[in-house]
Amino acid sequence: MRVLGIDPGTVTTGYGVIEALNNQLAVVDYGALTCKGRSPIGERLSFMYLKLQGIIEKYQPDAVAVEQPFVAQNVKTALAVGRAQAVAILAGSNRNIPVYEYTPAQVKQRVANYGASSKEQIQEMVRLQLGLPEAPRPSDAADALAIAICHIQETHLARLLAGK
Repeated sequence: MRVLGIDPGTVTTGYGVIEALNNQLAVVDYGALTCKGRSPIGERLSFMYLKLQGIIEKYQPDAVAVEQPFVAQNVKTALAVGRAQAVAILAGSNRNIPVYEYTPAQVKQRVANYGASSKEQIQEMVRLQLGLPEAPRPSDAADALAIAICHIQETHLARLLAGK
């Protein structure tokens, strides 16, 4: 199974593509899509959509996993990230690829077995689980890889539970 993880943002969107085969995880590609922060929101969302479409076309994922925005103190930021999340969902859906959404706590729980893990702990667990020499940079890309790992773990757990 090949999964595209997306950490949506209106200026920077992280992406990570992971291949899962026989309980082994392998990185296919990862990075961050960055646009000018001062450009109009419509231009930024269009840029992200077109870039995500290119990544989907290139890597042909079986699933897309997207992180849901975290709404703590700043509702305005959460709404903006929600727009980027919608673009990520649309990019996968327009290619008839199943799209799954995960909260930050779900991602942390699946990747590090602790729902309140720090960003550094998640980056280190991503590095270890993917056999990388160092944590992926930028952090948006590491987050996207964590989201992809989360989906793979969720799928594995669902299969185990269905088999019982």
